[in-house]
Amino acid sequence: MHILLDTHIALWSLYDDTKLSKEAYDLINDLNNFIYFSAISVMEVSIKHKKFPDTFTKSGETFYSNCLKSDYLTMPFKPKHAIFMDKLNLKDGFIHNDPFDRALLAQAKQERFIFLSHDHMFENYNENFIMIV
Repeated sequence: MHILLDTHIALWSLYDDTKLSKEAYDLINDLNNFIYFSAISVMEVSIKHKKFPDTFTKSGETFYSNCLKSDYLTMPFKPKHAIFMDKLNLKDGFIHNDPFDRALLAQAKQERFIFLSHDHMFENYNENFIMIV
């Protein structure tokens, strides 16, 4: 399976956070799976670190370096991914204003990857590639 990690799942897995579920841990560590992190996540971590350095202590550079050390594969953000941001199927009435989340979902959908997250907000999408753990 090709799996794109949501930013928080990547952070939890890199830094052994107890919030990472056993199911997520098993998927990430299954040698049959290809684990990806996105350039979008690097940007998100960089922005949050700059904005909240006391509470968000990992920089984008550190996050990126640790993803590579963990043998996660890089998913660049391409124009074709941006186009797919308009092709996400939301439940009626749901508005999702987080551009990081929408960009990550668009990447996973366009590439036909599983998107691994812990965020139950993604239940507001009618998409079968989203896996909430």
